[in-house]
Amino acid sequence: MARIINMEAMKKWNAFPKEFQQRVIDSVFCSKCFVTTIVDYEVQLTEDRYVILKGKCKTCGKAVARVVD
Repeated sequence: MARIINMEAMKKWNAFPKEFQQRVIDSVFCSKCFVTTIVDYEVQLTEDRYVILKGKCKTCGKAVARVVD
């Protein structure tokens, strides 16, 4: 479940289809585990107004992020 940090970011994230959201959540790169699932994530916007998920690797707990454009 995402923590709401920015309402505009959450609105953009929720505009994506649920199936797409799940594919993004399940395909985040971790430098230790490689492809992983992101957990305990926040939904934010980059300076360029892209959605970014910032959270932890489900496997090892390392900080991970995923930009969605």
